[in-house]
Amino acid sequence: MKKGKKISEEPFQIIHADDDEDDNILIADAFKETGLNATITWIEDGEKLLEHLSKKGHPDLILLDLNMPKKDGIEALREIKSDAAMRPIPIIAMTTSASKDDIAECYNLGVNSYVKKPESYDRLIEIAHVISKYWFNAVSLPEKPDILQQTN
Repeated sequence: MKKGKKISEEPFQIIHADDDEDDNILIADAFKETGLNATITWIEDGEKLLEHLSKKGHPDLILLDLNMPKKDGIEALREIKSDAAMRPIPIIAMTTSASKDDIAECYNLGVNSYVKKPESYDRLIEIAHVISKYWFNAVSLPEKPDILQQTN
């Protein structure tokens, strides 16, 4: 495990897996407000998320909506956490659901955190600050495998 990247290094890689383009814009803007040096890649369904992970490598963090087409967040989470190579990727379920069943299932499948999407943009900015401080300044993230070397 390595200590978090320094601000001067390459940007952190965050995937926002959510089918709502407006939510993606709000998330990107909220993280920009934090000053975090990050690239946020928007992926609109679970199938594309898994394809992206297999071809492009591991991000530093995935923000995962549960309600997506083709393959929902629970299915994607199940596949990611059952794959030894992808299991270390930190995942925050960020969804509108406050269902106790969804929360329990996500944690049982190995999600690292569960956050209900806030109803105001100001609250979203607060959450983005907390995520930025915790995941990119306080914890040590696992080293990412070099996916390109694995496939050559």
